[in-house]
Amino acid sequence: MSGPDEALALRAEAVRERHRTTLGSVPAGVEARLGLALAHGRLHTEEALAGLRHVVLTDNALGGRVQQLVHFGQLLALGRAEPARIHARGALHAGAGVADLIGVAETALLTAGVPAYALGIETIVELTEAAAGPEAAAGPAAGPAAGAGEPL
Repeated sequence: MSGPDEALALRAEAVRERHRTTLGSVPAGVEARLGLALAHGRLHTEEALAGLRHVVLTDNALGGRVQQLVHFGQLLALGRAEPARIHARGALHAGAGVADLIGVAETALLTAGVPAYALGIETIVELTEAAAGPEAAAGPAAGPAAGAGEPL
């Protein structure tokens, strides 16, 4: 890589690292935005967004775990399935447990209705099955999924 290209790649990687820190991974949507930003000279917009996101998530009395749970709940209420999944995983990455996610889904039932609750429970089931590994996909004969002792 040449100097300017290398500098842009390092700046883009810094944006990715901020997402890894809070979510544990870089969402596909962020990768897509970074690709477009790099191709069209708009990386500064993604850096500004990442900077604001960092301030809101880290310089906040709620802390990372609660922030991710709040995001999960708000996205359930909005019916945004994929971002809700991202923030549910982020909440687990930040130290939340399955019971916390269930609590958020149950709260969404009251504030946003059955569709939000159902989306929350669907998300939690997917995450616990993924955490249990391939044997969970085989069905009940494979044994209980992660968190099976909790009311899913």
